[in-house]
Amino acid sequence: MLNVTVKKQIISQMGLLDYEHQRRVLDFARALVVTCPKGVPGKQLLSFAGTIPADDLKTMEQAIEDSCEKVDQNEW
Repeated sequence: MLNVTVKKQIISQMGLLDYEHQRRVLDFARALVVTCPKGVPGKQLLSFAGTIPADDLKTMEQAIEDSCEKVDQNEW
């Protein structure tokens, strides 16, 4: 939710800037929107704790150990 006081201050400061700087502020604001994390709080995920079978976890762990952090010299 946008704080009305902050919005008024932003508009006031924007009025002091030339066009190019206003565009830079707009670009920055848009970048902030894109980089805002999205998701759910961890508390909402707790119900999933322990739901992956132990055998599957072991298979995943083994795949990570076998495949990660290895460099294929011929890949590039």
